[in-house]
Amino acid sequence: MNEVLAWAQNILPRWPWVGSVFLVVLATVVANYIARRLLVKLARRLGQTRTRWDDVLIEAARRPLGWGIWILGIGYAADVVRDATDAALFVGVDTLREIGILVTLVWFVLRFIRGAEQEIIASGGAGALDRHTAEAIGKLLRLSVIITAVLVILQTLGYSITGVLAFGGVGGIAIGFAAKDLLANFFGAMIIYLDRPFQVGDWIRSPDKQLEGTVEKIGWRVTVIRTFDKRPLYVPNAVFTSIIVENPSRMTNRRIYETIGIRYDDIAVMDEIVESVKKMLREDPEIDTSQTMIVNFNKFSDSSVDFFVYTFTKTTNWVRFHEIKQQVLLKIADIIRDHGAEIAFPTTTVLLQQQETECNDAGEAA
Repeated sequence: MNEVLAWAQNILPRWPWVGSVFLVVLATVVANYIARRLLVKLARRLGQTRTRWDDVLIEAARRPLGWGIWILGIGYAADVVRDATDAALFVGVDTLREIGILVTLVWFVLRFIRGAEQEIIASGGAGALDRHTAEAIGKLLRLSVIITAVLVILQTLGYSITGVLAFGGVGGIAIGFAAKDLLANFFGAMIIYLDRPFQVGDWIRSPDKQLEGTVEKIGWRVTVIRTFDKRPLYVPNAVFTSIIVENPSRMTNRRIYETIGIRYDDIAVMDEIVESVKKMLREDPEIDTSQTMIVNFNKFSDSSVDFFVYTFTKTTNWVRFHEIKQQVLLKIADIIRDHGAEIAFPTTTVLLQQQETECNDAGEAA
């Protein structure tokens, strides 16, 4: 212990700035501790409010604030050493401190954007924003913040932003020609995110392409579609700007449209069959009676007289729709049978002339 005190007594007269540095570092430690405690208490109090945005703000500031305090403290301590020793090592302290503070501010903003994006997704969207739009906007905001921060850092280091932007413009043209397909896919992804013709989980198809399946992922370059035989399709996003896309997942109803024929011998009960089918459909709880419903005698076919059924189910589920359609068709078959009629099938009637028959009989007698 005595040796330590003796060492301190010898050092402090020669290096009086050591005490100042110690005080600055101690003040930094205390300020960091106080800031952390205040954030904890503030987070507890704001956690009792209805809104979650204040919690997002506190969480975003938690780590960057501590680093910012340490950067300021170490920077001021370095200023003390530089003023006392004139060491060349500490010439760029001010610039490094400014860059450090800028980085912590950017870090805070990026964390806040990420937290806001997660909050919007967790709350099921805010207004017109859904999950994919929130993710797209979040990515664009983070990219914009990073690019702005890089330009400011370059300016702080003494580089001319004007020259950088001019070089970036010329380079951007060259890169644009070299990567036009990549840029087309990027803007295709932006159109998907903003127009939202489909989202992850939707069943989509295109009459222009052999494209049908469930959307698994919407990336910046490709969209992954899983076909019904479980094959993955990787479709460049630029394709969706030039093709027609159907989204059956957003159907409000599914349609039953069937033509049914009965025998010509049963045409007398056609009107009764049609009315019975209409009544059955109106009473069926799975049929949406607010939509168009048509049951009418439609056509004289070669071997049948036909009526058609045009109606809509309430469900849009593909499997459930076919179950309902099966029940409806079986009920129609029962109605036809109850009226003493039969469902027609292709038949051919051969008519033989009486004169030909008589000639054949005379020849046999001779």
